Amino acid sequence: MKIRGLQKLTLLDFPGKAGCTVFLGGCNFRCPFCQNSELILPGADSYEISEDEFFSFLKKRSGILDGVCVSGGEPLLNSGVEDFIARIKDMGYLVKLDTNGAFPQKLKALVEKKLIDYVAMDIKNSPEKYALTAGIQNFDMAPIYESVDFLMNGNLDFEFRTTVVKQLHSREDFQKIGEWLKGDEKYFLQQFKDSQFVLEKGLCAYENDELLGLADVARPMIPNIQVRGI
Repeated sequence: MKIRGLQKLTLLDFPGKAGCTVFLGGCNFRCPFCQNSELILPGADSYEISEDEFFSFLKKRSGILDGVCVSGGEPLLNSGVEDFIARIKDMGYLVKLDTNGAFPQKLKALVEKKLIDYVAMDIKNSPEKYALTAGIQNFDMAPIYESVDFLMNGNLDFEFRTTVVKQLHSREDFQKIGEWLKGDEKYFLQQFKDSQFVLEKGLCAYENDELLGLADVARPMIPNIQVRGI
């Protein structure tokens, strides 16, 4: 397991819990706005911690932290992720999974084995613009649809979220996303923040009032939509 980062305390990543976030390397997407390029690009592995070091940290934090957020990159790209998460659960921690939804069978297996307590799934854009926003040509939406349907029709606590970039997202996109995800699930629009690690330079965020306006576009269909990062 390639562990490329560890945030030792977060009160934001795992809703309502004090947790830590572990970042696993590798991703099957190349989103232009990705802020974790140091975790996903080939050869970008100058920082890595061992599993022994990570689980030693969790042992020391037992009774202090409630949960662990398993993030990336795309965690489900890693072949040993099920055993990794099972080991976290065996230590008594809750587990939140961050995923892009591209591996629905792995997601279902983890949920069915009761290894996941909360899922945050990225919704990159409206279906018509998914390939552009995920940075993948000839993108197959079928796994994304399957993961969305699984979460929306299941009993697991989850959220959808979209990082909003001015060059990639429009009002029309959020109208289409609203039609696609129509329901009472939690849906968060996240303000894009530029950094030295973003894959494509020159991208920018909407103004705060503009972002709130985009949320209003989808709100008639997704009443629980909220905005983060402003």
